[in-house]
Amino acid sequence: MLLGATGSIGRSARRVIAAHPDRLELVGIAAQRNWQELAAIAREFRVGHVAIEDPAVADAADAAHAFPAGTAVHRGAAGLHALATLREADIVLVAVVGTAGLEPSLAALAAGKDLALASKEILVLAGSFVLAAARASGARLLPVDSEHAAVAQCLEHQPSRSVRRIVLTASGGAFRDWPLDQLARVTPADALRHPNWSMGPKITVDSATLANKGLELIEAQCLFGLRPEQCQAVLHPQSIAHCLVEFLDGTMLAQLSPPSMTFPIQRALLHPDTAPGTDDALDLGKLLSLEFRPIDESRFPLFALARHVMEAGRSAPAVYNAANEVAVAAFLGHGLPFLAISQVVDQVLQAFPHRLPASLEDVLAIDAAARRLAEAAVARHA
Repeated sequence: MLLGATGSIGRSARRVIAAHPDRLELVGIAAQRNWQELAAIAREFRVGHVAIEDPAVADAADAAHAFPAGTAVHRGAAGLHALATLREADIVLVAVVGTAGLEPSLAALAAGKDLALASKEILVLAGSFVLAAARASGARLLPVDSEHAAVAQCLEHQPSRSVRRIVLTASGGAFRDWPLDQLARVTPADALRHPNWSMGPKITVDSATLANKGLELIEAQCLFGLRPEQCQAVLHPQSIAHCLVEFLDGTMLAQLSPPSMTFPIQRALLHPDTAPGTDDALDLGKLLSLEFRPIDESRFPLFALARHVMEAGRSAPAVYNAANEVAVAAFLGHGLPFLAISQVVDQVLQAFPHRLPASLEDVLAIDAAARRLAEAAVARHA
């Protein structure tokens, strides 16, 4: 089951599935609005179930007779829920941008489906509830972010008490080497020119601000049961080493692979088994350099804010995520300067009355309230 089939993760996942037809079958796909591409995927993989998040778009697709005969078309949030709990599905890959994937993720876990999670915002928003749902059903939670998949691989068969820290790597995004005085003039087009990865617009901007790495640290703390000080990050321009794990004795393990999402996706979908990779491995016969740099928090204030959020806990991670989503959307819509993204997030974090969420409904209320504050902060910058 692939939720978010038309995005960058969805495209990589389809390549993995196509490379292993004897081991993987795509039984359902979902997208928000892109019914034309969804219909093409349904035909290519002979998918029996599709879901379109926007009901009006689903009606338009029906009117166009877009899907093959016999394909069931599901609509809206109920449609995502139906796919996430589909009897034929063994594993649900959630690659939905933002928080829209939370409800189907919880539904999949409650139904006993293994959850391959590519939407880091879900754990940032409601990590304790997601982990509790996995424990209750016995379903596996499989990280798909390249960094978390790498950490999981390095920690296999290692007792958690032996870990001193994990270090995630960050490319630094499009403005890694730009002079600071030029950042005030950057455009969305500038931000979307990532030097290493091909990703969707929101995550590419998050890479340029390093909010993405901040969210990943929060996710790592949740996934691996670590203290905030055990979760660190460094700049690594080559995007080849995806994590470093340091043990109490001072030794380190690193996981290396080319910057392609097919590697962590395949690992999640086939785990614990392995198979030949969808993409070529590193060629050590060619010149290969690995560079690591400390992160300059004056250049990346959203990364510094994320570290404070980890320490603060309670509702702070959800507020950080919500405010960042609103600010990035405004930047991509040319309604907010690049440097104001971090200012909006900081203002919302300071204004929000933080508390420990008591329930999933409380989490969603916190998310909604933080978005309203962020929208007001964006309007003040306009």
